[in-house]
Amino acid sequence: MSSPDFDLVVVGDCNPDVLVLGSDVTPAFGQQEKLVERMSLEIGGSASITAVAAARLGLRVALVAAVGPDAAGAFMLDALAKEGVDVSAVAIRDGLATGMTVALSRGGDRAILTALGAMDSLTAADMPASMLKRARHVHVSSYFLLADSLGPGLAGLFAQARAAGAVTSLDTNWDPAQRWRDERLSAAMAQADLLLPNEAEALALSGTSPVSAAALALTASGSRVAVKLGARGVLVGGGSGSAGLHQVSLPPVTPVDTTGAGDCFNAGLIAGLLRGLPLPRAAALGCATGALSTGALGGTAGAPGWPQAADLAAHAVIAS
Repeated sequence: MSSPDFDLVVVGDCNPDVLVLGSDVTPAFGQQEKLVERMSLEIGGSASITAVAAARLGLRVALVAAVGPDAAGAFMLDALAKEGVDVSAVAIRDGLATGMTVALSRGGDRAILTALGAMDSLTAADMPASMLKRARHVHVSSYFLLADSLGPGLAGLFAQARAAGAVTSLDTNWDPAQRWRDERLSAAMAQADLLLPNEAEALALSGTSPVSAAALALTASGSRVAVKLGARGVLVGGGSGSAGLHQVSLPPVTPVDTTGAGDCFNAGLIAGLLRGLPLPRAAALGCATGALSTGALGGTAGAPGWPQAADLAAHAVIAS
C-alpha cells in the first residue's frame, strides 16, 4: 500500500487579513481620520495560516476552502502556492466575493471584523474523496464561521477520514453567534481525535469551569484535547492511556503581533504528532511554533521552520 500524498489536509477559511497595528487602533467615527503605526495585507484565515505554518515545518499540506473569482482570491491562491501549500481543492465560487478580515492589533490584544463572502459556502462535498484517502491528518479550522454550510456534513467527513486511516482534529474558534454546542457540533466533536480550543472557547464548549475541568469534560468522548492558554502555555490530556492533564509552558516572549499564534500552535502540535511525539512533547513544539510566530506582523511572516521550533520546544516545562 502506497504512503499518503499529504501529511495534512486543512479544511476551512481562506481570506486576506488587513492588519492594522498600533497603540491606539480604535476607529473614531464622525469622519475622523486617525493615523496608525502600520498596516499590511497578509495571508489570513485560521485554516490558511495553519496550512502555511505546517508547510514551513516540512509537512506536505493541502487546503480545502472556497474563494471568489476576484483579486483577493487570486492573492490568497498565489501566496499559498508560493508557500508550498497545494490549493488544487480550493473552490472558486462564481458570483461570490472572497471573504476578508480586518484585524485591529495592539500588541497582545486584537479586535477582528470579518466579511464571510464565499467562505461559508464550503461544504463537506467540496472535499475531494481522493484527497481524503491520501491524508495522514485532516484538520478543520474556524468551524463557527462555516457552521451552516460545513457543519451538517462534518461528522460524516471526519468519520470517512478516520475510516481511511487519518487522524482528525477540530479548532472551532470563537462563535460570533454565541450558540456554541448543538447536535451537529457534538456529532463532529465525537468524531474528532483531537480538539484544539483556546481557554475561553473551552469554557463555552464544555459549559463548565475552571479550565482544567473544561479540558477534562472535552475528553469525555475519547478525544485528546489541547487548550491554549496564551502566554501561560497549554493544557493537554485525554485519549487512551491518559494520565490526567499536563500543562506545557515556555519561557516568555515579547510579541510584535499575536495574529495567528493559535493557528501556528495547531500546526506545530500536529507536526509533532505526525513525527511520533507524545502529546505533551508535541504540544511543546506547538507552543514554540506559536510563540515564534508572534515575532513578526501577521499570521505567517514569523512562522518558523522545524529547527527553530524544535530548539525552542526543548526549553519547555511540562508539569502534571
